[in-house]
Amino acid sequence: MRTGIGFDTHRFSPGIPLFLGGINIPFDFGLLGYSDGDVLIHSVIDSILGACSLGDIGDYFPSGDSDFENISSLILLEKTNEIIKKSSWDIVNIDATIVAEKPRLKKFVGEMENSISIILKISLDQINIKSTSTDGLGMIGKGEGISVLSIATVQK
Repeated sequence: MRTGIGFDTHRFSPGIPLFLGGINIPFDFGLLGYSDGDVLIHSVIDSILGACSLGDIGDYFPSGDSDFENISSLILLEKTNEIIKKSSWDIVNIDATIVAEKPRLKKFVGEMENSISIILKISLDQINIKSTSTDGLGMIGKGEGISVLSIATVQK
C-alpha cells in the first residue's frame, strides 16, 4: 500500500464557469487553467500518480498541448485511472481539502464525491472531500482563487 499527495492552486477569472470535482458550481468567477481549471481534480490526479510513482499531471497532460486545451478534467481523471490500471494499481482511498474563502462549497461536496467516484470506479466510502477557508488570510482569503490539498492511497 502506498500514499501520494497532490496540491494545486488556480486564480479566479470572470466570465468562465467554476468547475470543482466535475460539478459546475454557480459563482461569478471560474478558475483559470489550460483545461477547465478544475483544481480539485488536478490535485487528486497528482495524488494518485504520486502514490503510484508515475510522475505528475504535467507528464501526461501538459499545458500547451492543444489536445488538452479547455478539456474537461473528468476526462483527464478517467485517463489517469486507465494509466494506473495498466500498472496494476487500485485506489484504496482519496481524501481532499478544498481551501476557498468563497463560494461556500459544503452543499456541493456530495455531488463532487459522486462525480469523482463514478469516474474512478470506486465506492463513495473510498472518497472524502472537505472544504475550509483561510479566515481572510493570504490570496485565498482575499478571494483571489482556490487551492486543494489531496491524498490518495493505492495498492496492487
